[in-house]
Amino acid sequence: MLNDNDAIAMIAVKDLGAAAAFYEGTLGLSRVSTEGEEAITYRSGGSRLNVYRSQFAGTNKATAAAWNVGPEIGAIAASLKARGVRFEHYDMPGMTRDGDLHRCGTMQVAWFKDPDGNILSIMNG
Repeated sequence: MLNDNDAIAMIAVKDLGAAAAFYEGTLGLSRVSTEGEEAITYRSGGSRLNVYRSQFAGTNKATAAAWNVGPEIGAIAASLKARGVRFEHYDMPGMTRDGDLHRCGTMQVAWFKDPDGNILSIMNG
């Protein structure tokens, strides 16, 4: 039923201005539309990411959105770090860590948070 339809990531934030500075300035996403002081929609590749005001911002303890950046993960992580992104480090069974990248076999992933504490990640595939 939903197989042929695009999904949209929904990220709850408290301060839309701080979120815009992070998602546009730090992550480099392109704004598609703004709904007053309530929501901003961004384009990311062929996807959409909707950042919206909510009193429940930052309460999710799991990854809210992830980007598959392919083999460029190391360079992208370094670029994000240079822009002030602080990566999270987790102890997980079967994973090792090389700097900010967690590895499991050929999979690599790096987690970070937005200003509201929403967990985001980049991965190589």
